[in-house]
Amino acid sequence: MNKPTNQPTNKQNKQPQEPVDTQIFAHVLAHIQQTRQQVFAQVNTALIELYWSVGQTISEKVASQSWGKGVVKQLAAYIAKQDPDIKGFSDKNLWRMKQFYETYQHDTALSSRVRALPWTHNTIIFSRCKSSAEREYYLTLVQNEKLSSRELERQINAAHFERGLSEQPKLSAALRQSHPTSASIFKDNYTLEFLGLPSSHSESDLQQAIIKNLKTFILELGKDFIFIGEEYRLQVGNQDFYIDLLFFHRGLAALVAFELKIGKFSPQHLGQLDFYLEALDRDVKKPHENPSIGVLLCRDKDDEVVEYALSRNLSPTLVAQYQCQLPDKQLLQAKLHQLLQDLPAQDEFASQKIAEPEPRQGEDNE
Repeated sequence: MNKPTNQPTNKQNKQPQEPVDTQIFAHVLAHIQQTRQQVFAQVNTALIELYWSVGQTISEKVASQSWGKGVVKQLAAYIAKQDPDIKGFSDKNLWRMKQFYETYQHDTALSSRVRALPWTHNTIIFSRCKSSAEREYYLTLVQNEKLSSRELERQINAAHFERGLSEQPKLSAALRQSHPTSASIFKDNYTLEFLGLPSSHSESDLQQAIIKNLKTFILELGKDFIFIGEEYRLQVGNQDFYIDLLFFHRGLAALVAFELKIGKFSPQHLGQLDFYLEALDRDVKKPHENPSIGVLLCRDKDDEVVEYALSRNLSPTLVAQYQCQLPDKQLLQAKLHQLLQDLPAQDEFASQKIAEPEPRQGEDNE
């Protein structure tokens, strides 16, 4: 007996239709997404203002010596009993709200800005940063780079604040002239501990580790970097040449070529990089784009040798150093204190107390 074949139904045969008017559909979707973001922002602002108000109440009661730890515990228990659906108001969190209020109550410049950040980001900043200058630095970093809370913690552990103030990038005069904002975009030292590389590694190991951790690498570089390719081929005459890593920076409107060196910087490295930049500008760069930039990323460098090598370099280049471990924050703190001592006494920033480094996990707090 022949079994009847299963005939596909009309419903199964029906293919999804293309949108009638994709432009209007995209406009509606964008409106929905924009409104949702606005609602999230409004809810977040309301929550931060609530935590501020609760923290203010507790701070004032504790200051008047009418409240102690026991009363705050009673408040947490009362909230949980009266409305079990309310979460996030344990006694530990209530003390955090008090600390939040006391951190910013006299800092009018920052107290308005913290309302734009999620609570988790705020708790990381006010609990880890000990000076107004450092808090402002990370508030700005989060807002500019759109960092997640985990990414924020990594930047604090990597001493982003101390590095940004104590180590100025080594730029050629051509780079400063063609890209005046480049000093605020590039770094003198890049911390690549997330690559998990051993102390002894090859340039190929470094390159492949960066590709495997590209998202985190771009976060270390900073916003607006767009990855174009690895081993990017340039054809000049009858020969092929390969750039280790090629990016495009939206803010600078320029191609950025990275050459990786696992050894110490040598002036001859710049000749190769200059050649790549010339080829990029002639054959790859679009007419509306700015001159291409070259970054020589070395394992080690002598700053005086770098300065001599860059002083007469005619290409927009810089020399930076990378390290595969988190930096010594105590050493960076010492450099930063020395830098601040050289500033004019009336400089407001010089009067800020620089945060003592938090011990990393596994370190003794001695």
